[in-house]
Amino acid sequence: MAMLIKGGTVVSTSGRRQLDVRIKDEKIIEMGCDLEVNEDKIIDASACYLFPGFIDGHTHLELENDLATTSDNFVTGSQAAVAKGTTTIIDMATPVRGSSLNNCLKTWNQMAEGKASCDFNYHMSLIEWTPAIKAEVSEMIAQGITSFKMYMAYDAMRASDAELFEAMKEIKKVGGILGVHCENGDVINQLQKDYLQTGKVAPKYHPLSRPNVLEAEAINRYLTIAGQVGLAVNIVHLSTKESLEVVKRARAKGQVVYVETCPQYLLLEDSLYDLPNFEGAKYVCSPPLRKPTDNKALWQGVIDGHVQTISTDHCDFNFSNQKINGKDDFTKIPGGMPGVETRPELIYTAGVMTEKISLERFVGLLSEDIAKQFNMYPKKGVIQIGSDADQILSFGTLNKGMLLAQKHK
Repeated sequence: MAMLIKGGTVVSTSGRRQLDVRIKDEKIIEMGCDLEVNEDKIIDASACYLFPGFIDGHTHLELENDLATTSDNFVTGSQAAVAKGTTTIIDMATPVRGSSLNNCLKTWNQMAEGKASCDFNYHMSLIEWTPAIKAEVSEMIAQGITSFKMYMAYDAMRASDAELFEAMKEIKKVGGILGVHCENGDVINQLQKDYLQTGKVAPKYHPLSRPNVLEAEAINRYLTIAGQVGLAVNIVHLSTKESLEVVKRARAKGQVVYVETCPQYLLLEDSLYDLPNFEGAKYVCSPPLRKPTDNKALWQGVIDGHVQTISTDHCDFNFSNQKINGKDDFTKIPGGMPGVETRPELIYTAGVMTEKISLERFVGLLSEDIAKQFNMYPKKGVIQIGSDADQILSFGTLNKGMLLAQKHK
């Protein structure tokens, strides 16, 4: 069915323009002023902003670890996404150690295809580095998976520096991009043991076992290795002031570094871990929530362009029957928070409405620049002829919930 969206103010990173947008077969086929009305369906958007569909570049919708399985799946998680305007997600496909990347991709497709209410793709996690895994990296590229994820923390998934180095060389060879969870896993393990041995088991010890310096050190090491290889890299969920300074120094030397942060690192602080009745467990995530000084530094990074994208690291667990299992040991609290639904409203409210960022920058952070970074642009991330017909009509202000995600299926 054809559709005409009339008179909306189309927003991109380059500006705003009031236009009609004609859609057919899930594609934008015409744009202009006062287009001829001959569609079966017409939407009057004259009082609306028209945004490209938002993209969440970092989700864990069906993550299973040794503590729990996320309470969301591709059905519920994608429904939450589209409810407030996120029309594409990029989920972390994570293989079982000893299994192939192709088997992992097949598993994730089985979980998502026919169940997700939004478009989706994956980052492929490399939780080990073997000759067989190396041979599959180019196969992933051929199947449309152009980004990869590695970890410097978590014993079951952690890569050594040598493995990072070898993986980077192969990813560069095939034209992919690497994102890494940057925390010093060895020191975190020891700090956790030290706290537990002295009876310090409450949620408030979670951030103390993962201090700022351990993220900054890992990022410095990661970027040093990437600089040796000459690979453009992504830092996922950057959370500290010190880490951002490491990035700035690397860029000053000519390195290409992309930075993602998340709403929780812009808006929440570590005092929440002190809440009574184990309520602090709700906010256990890794990296942990930080200090107000870190919030402020990251907002300044967003404003100055040192932070390119805001995604969520959506990874939710129920408090009453999952998080509660760590009541006597903070390391047993499943780590993660929701966010795929609330991100647009939160960043609009805290960023646009406070005049920290413009609408154009808002679109870049939540859509256009994510699409460009992960080879989705201009199919995604922009409203122009030939692009997918994913767009959001905003009536008034986003924080009032007056948001319509228009997904044409």
